[in-house]
Formats: sequence, C-alpha cells, structure tokens
Amino acid sequence: MDQTEKLILEAIDQHRDEIIEFARDIYDHGELGYKEFNTAEKFIKKMKELGLRTETGLAITGTKAYLNEEKKDTASLALLGELDALRIPEHAHANPETDAAHCCGHHAQMAGIFGAALALTVPEIAKKLDGQVVFFATPAEEYGEIGFKNELRAQGKIKYGGGKCELIRIGAFDDIDLNLAHHTTIGNEVVIRKGSGNGFVSKVIRYKGKAAHAAGSPHLGVNALNAAALGLTALQYQRETFQDKDTVRVHPIMTKGGDLVNVVPNEAIIETLVRANNTKAILDASEKTDRAFLAGAVAVGAKVEIETMPGYLPTIPVDAPEELVEAAKLAAGDKYNVNVVDATSTPSGGSTDVGDVQHLQPVFTFNTGGAVGSGLHSVDFDVNDEELAYIVTAKIFALTAYRLLKGGAVAAKKLVDDYKPIFTKQEYIDFMESMISKKTGGA
Repeated sequence: MDQTEKLILEAIDQHRDEIIEFARDIYDHGELGYKEFNTAEKFIKKMKELGLRTETGLAITGTKAYLNEEKKDTASLALLGELDALRIPEHAHANPETDAAHCCGHHAQMAGIFGAALALTVPEIAKKLDGQVVFFATPAEEYGEIGFKNELRAQGKIKYGGGKCELIRIGAFDDIDLNLAHHTTIGNEVVIRKGSGNGFVSKVIRYKGKAAHAAGSPHLGVNALNAAALGLTALQYQRETFQDKDTVRVHPIMTKGGDLVNVVPNEAIIETLVRANNTKAILDASEKTDRAFLAGAVAVGAKVEIETMPGYLPTIPVDAPEELVEAAKLAAGDKYNVNVVDATSTPSGGSTDVGDVQHLQPVFTFNTGGAVGSGLHSVDFDVNDEELAYIVTAKIFALTAYRLLKGGAVAAKKLVDDYKPIFTKQEYIDFMESMISKKTGGA
C-alpha cells in the first residue's frame, strides 16, 4: 500500500456515516427506469458539493460528473452506477409512492461511486490521477415497463429501452475510454467473476377481439383473452426446442386481460423478454415466440400485433485486470474474502446493458456481498452488512481508479489498446435498428 492508497482508505473511512446515510436514503426511495428524477437530484447535489462539473438530463435522468477534465486526453475512466429500482411493492423498503424497491442493489453502486468521489476529489489524491474520472449515474438498467418505454419512444424522448443503450446512442460514452462497474451479490465476500450473460429482445403483444355481453351473447364476441391464453400455451410447446447451451429464457407477463368481467375481452396485452447468450439463439427464440402468439390469434379469430424492440446484447467474459483484483484485496482487508471466479462455462441467465457498452469499449465489473435473501430481485432481499455493501464498494472503485490512472495512466492505456471492440458506435446503432420489427396477423 502506498501513501495515496492509504489516504484513499482514510478518506472513505472518515466519511463512512455519510456514505451509509446516502445509501439508506436511496434504498428507501426507489424509482423505476427513466423516472429516477429524485435519485438523480440527490446524486447531482453531492457531486456539485464536491465542486465537480455535471452534465444532467442524459437519456432523461442520467448524470455525469467530471474530475480532472484537463487530463481527459491521457485516459478517461468512468465509474458506472445505476439509478433505477424494481417494482416490488411488498418489499420492506419499497417506496410507497412508486412501488419501487432496490432489490437489485443499485443503491449500493450509487453509494460506492459517491464514496469514491469523496476520496478521489481530495486534492492530494486527485493530482496523482493522470487521467479523467467520470462519475456516471445511468438510468433504466432494469428492463421493465415496456409499454411505458414505448410511449417515451413515441414521444421522441428515447429510442431504446435500456439506459446505457440510449446513452451510447446519444454519444454520452464518446468521451470515455474504459469503465468500472459493480453489482451486489448475496453473501459475505467480494467476487470478481469472468463469465457471460444473456442478451434479449423485448416484445409487446396486443390481441384485439370484439366486445360482447359475456353472458347474454358471447357468441357475438371474439375473446382476446382466450387468444392470449392460447398464445401462451403455444409458447410452452416451443421450450423443448431451446438448447441448454444457449440459456434461453422467455418469461411473459399479462398487463391487460379485458376491461370488465361481464364483457367479452376486446383487448389483451402481453409483455415479454426473449433472452439467450448469443444473437443467433435470441433470433431463433424470437421467431418461435412470434409464431406461438400469432397462432393464438388465428385459433379464435382475433387480430394480433407483435412489436419487437432491441433489448441488451450478451455480456462478454473478460479477465479482470490485476489492478482491480489487487484493489479488491486491499479494500477487503483481513475481514472479507476475495474470490476470483472463471464462470465462462456456466453463462448467467440474467442480462445487463453493461454488455452493450462492452461491445464498444472495455468494462470491468466486481461484485460485493453484504446482502441476504433468496436472491436478487426477491421480496426478501436485504442488506445485512453495510460495511461490505457500501464502504468496501467505494474503496474498490476508488483504489482501482487510482491504480489504473497513476503513473501516466499506463495501466488504463494498455487495457484500452489491447481491447478489441466488436462494434463501432455506428455499427452498434445499425444493429439495434435492425432488431426493430412489427408483425400483425390473425383474422
């Protein structure tokens, strides 16, 4: 540990109560994707108090705060945090105004970035960073409320449902060379995992039938709910055709099943994501999903419209840089274990828009525990070790930033030079646009 690293640890420890208070505030006031106005304002206030220039309103609620802008040409490192929560109204810490709860652990990311900013803006530390640091609060990582996001699209406020996807499109990553990201995990250790995760497309399926008296003259109606039920059943018969190696996941919800119990349902609406760990499998599962829902309409004489939008690209397995691993060990100290895991043979079924950024520039992710429950996104999720969840997270962010950017930012520049992007920005946008489709069928 050198003197600057000692100062980083001391600075974060000195602000321990402030970091935890910030985390608890966000935890108790969750907001949903593209609606995180209060959460963003809290972050903006903290960044301005630290004297940082901020850019706000990026992809509606996204915010960037800049440190060492004069050194941006050497290297530009973004510390990524996510603003949004999940709709889990039964959770003990759900926001009663939004029904949102941070069962995803995004509040821990935001606390970690705030804590890192508290340390890295100390003048004696900042001058040791030979590069720019961007504290980046990003919106809408949890891909829910597809109908709402499509409304935003229709209004011209966004083009894509995922926050980082939209930020890429509008150029908010153009001044960044590499990124550091975090995620909460269940347990009591720090995990640095090399592995892939699913990408997906999103769908909204709208069945149109014909209203009639449900008891007096049902023969005069066309039951959209029945069409939807048949479509869902047909989808189940596709599942044996999905290969295990592709980790396909199709998980629909019904957001509308009619208007009144004594009226034959005139409209039924389903939302679903179609996931897999490679693009070919996503497209295959997407086509089979469409086929199933079209069949439901044909069977009862209804009409159906299937709107498909790009979701996220699969995440790419990358080796963690030595600077991140050593920073994690230093931050964890003797109290917590640091587990470096190669999970390339067992892809995750989940998805994140970090994968989209990875297709253009390097992103390195670490996980900290401090949470309990049956899993992320669960009603019994809770934080039981605030030191690990928030303080260690802040220390890893800050120490890794220092190690990457010290000494002429040699380590950061090597990671960027060695990285082989899959897409240019324009190629990425062209690919996303190619995934947009609308199909109609039925009677």
